[in-house]
Order: sequence, then C-alpha cells, then structure tokens
Amino acid sequence: MPLIKPPILNEGERYIGAIVSAEGIVTQIILLPGTTKADWPAAKNWAASLGGDLPTRVEQALLFATAQEEFEPTYYWSNEQHASYSDYAWYQNFDNGYQSTDDTYNKLRARAVRRLIIQ
Repeated sequence: MPLIKPPILNEGERYIGAIVSAEGIVTQIILLPGTTKADWPAAKNWAASLGGDLPTRVEQALLFATAQEEFEPTYYWSNEQHASYSDYAWYQNFDNGYQSTDDTYNKLRARAVRRLIIQ
C-alpha cells in the first residue's frame, strides 16, 4: 500500500488518521473544531452546517484511541442509528471507551468530522 499523506488542514482541524474498509477503500478522518450539546437530530444538523458529519462508531473508537484529550469525559453522539430501534442512536463514552445507544431526544455532546476518500 502506498504511503498515505495527511491532507491539508483548515484552521482548528486535527488529522486523526486513516481507516481502511474491508473493500480496501481508504478514508482519512479529520476532526473539526467546536462542540455542541444537542439531541441526535440537532447534532447531525449542526455537524452538517460545519461541512462535516458525526463520526461513525469505528471513527469514534479511533478518536478515543488517538485524540481522547480533545473530548470531555462524557458521551458523544455517533452518526449511526440503532438498526432495530429508530428512536435510538449510538454514542461513545470518552471517559472509558464504552459504546452504547441512547434515546435520540436526549441531549449529548457532539463533535464533527470530515472525511477524505482516497481511491
């Protein structure tokens, strides 16, 4: 695999790393500045307003492993809705690394990421 060069970052952004899917698609993850506390629909809208998205559960695990200091030791929304219960979405606990689901109308913290796919 060729060397992956970090992308050019905008002010306040932090390069987190790259994730390779089972299909071999490489996605670079960039943490955007800022945070909010909101219910899940509002958190998703907030992230989109920054030109980003809430991180996936895999991305959140990477964020916990490499950038835990960027987060308060509390719960942060992911962009993934529960597969069986549409009123629930996944979150990452940045205190202990635990992932679980919560009611989408509860207010949790959120951080946004942007993704760059390398072909």
